Amino acid sequence: MLARKGLLPDGFLLTRLAEDQNQPKSTRTRAQRPRFITKSGSCNVAHKNIMEQGRFLQDVFTTMVDLKWQHSFLIFTSAFLCSWMLFAMIWWLLAFAHGDLEPRDPNGEPGPVPCVTAIHSFTSAFLFSIEVQVTIGFGGRMVTEECPVAITVLIIQNILGLIINAVMLGCVFMKTAQANRRAETLIFSRNAVIASRNGRPTLMFRVGDLRKSMIISATVQLQVIRRTVTAEGEVIPVCQLDIQVENPLRSNGIFLVSPLIISHTIERGSPLYELSSHSLAAEDLEIIVILEGVVETTGITMQARTSYTPEEILWGRRFVSIITEEDGRYCVDYSKFGNTVPVRMSSLSAKELDQTRGVQDNGNDSHPQLLLCDSISVYWWLRPGGREVAIVVFWPETPGGDERPSNHPINTCITSRGTTERIYYGKQVT
Repeated sequence: MLARKGLLPDGFLLTRLAEDQNQPKSTRTRAQRPRFITKSGSCNVAHKNIMEQGRFLQDVFTTMVDLKWQHSFLIFTSAFLCSWMLFAMIWWLLAFAHGDLEPRDPNGEPGPVPCVTAIHSFTSAFLFSIEVQVTIGFGGRMVTEECPVAITVLIIQNILGLIINAVMLGCVFMKTAQANRRAETLIFSRNAVIASRNGRPTLMFRVGDLRKSMIISATVQLQVIRRTVTAEGEVIPVCQLDIQVENPLRSNGIFLVSPLIISHTIERGSPLYELSSHSLAAEDLEIIVILEGVVETTGITMQARTSYTPEEILWGRRFVSIITEEDGRYCVDYSKFGNTVPVRMSSLSAKELDQTRGVQDNGNDSHPQLLLCDSISVYWWLRPGGREVAIVVFWPETPGGDERPSNHPINTCITSRGTTERIYYGKQVT
């Protein structure tokens, strides 16, 4: 909505995303994957064959709030018109039964006192019904003490009118103050990235708040939804696994004063532990991001959601910096919100890297040492018995786009003991 009104640049979508126009477009070799949460945060699940539709009427207020605006206005208008018409019929019947509709000679003797003055037809009864329910009171028509039934009908119509007004105002307020309205100015990067941070593969995405008012007690939750098969052969189409957000406080709380890069270190115990650059495109998973907090100005709890499919996860890239210092304060350049740059990154999964470094099977090995030989990333470590092991974990592509063959040697590398060895790509040399 804000983008259509010109309050946000075109780089931001209506779905609370920051879209990077300069990102490389990956070609899809398969049909578009279904997803549970759309990029706008709405639930992408269709409920069919619901037999007990009456359950929705047991919670009428929530049903009214969940309806679209045009449906809500149609229901409110119909409720007012039907109530006016119903009581207009009642007022007309009272006047008819009391004999107030009979023609009278204006020059003759005055007749009996009517139940409601100035009602001569159904039209005048309808106008009186509107005056009673909305408390206009033009002064031309009024209830007399002649008919106690008319007084009872007047009380009932006033109560019913107040109920309809209360329900209408409550629904309008709740629809305008819904938590997802505040989430419209919370933006997520269109793509998530996986890059090395402190020597470990790390999943990262960026989130920002366009308003100056803060989100109090903001928390971020990550979940992976994937299809799994148990040891007994049972297929679980929706398996939800929590992902720990990287935070020194060991909590999911964040201080969203400026755009933040939310990260998750891929290590043992992570649902992404076996995810590699080559297996990423074939993975059937969806990473759901849930940001919750309390709106500072209204005190209403809000929630913003988005998700990332394998096509939206970029391997070997990181986000560019968008915060600068100007005139004693920090400035954020939202035009670069989703921009990423390539970084040197192994295509192996975190599990394969741990196996390469000897973390799992060789607990007594020395800590691996990362060296650069001819711009190639090589891991060296000393195993028991004094044997040194090296394996190539990254080789940049040639200008033609093809990787070098596995038997292509690297220039001489200096090991941690000062000796020299020649390493072959993809080969473990001891």
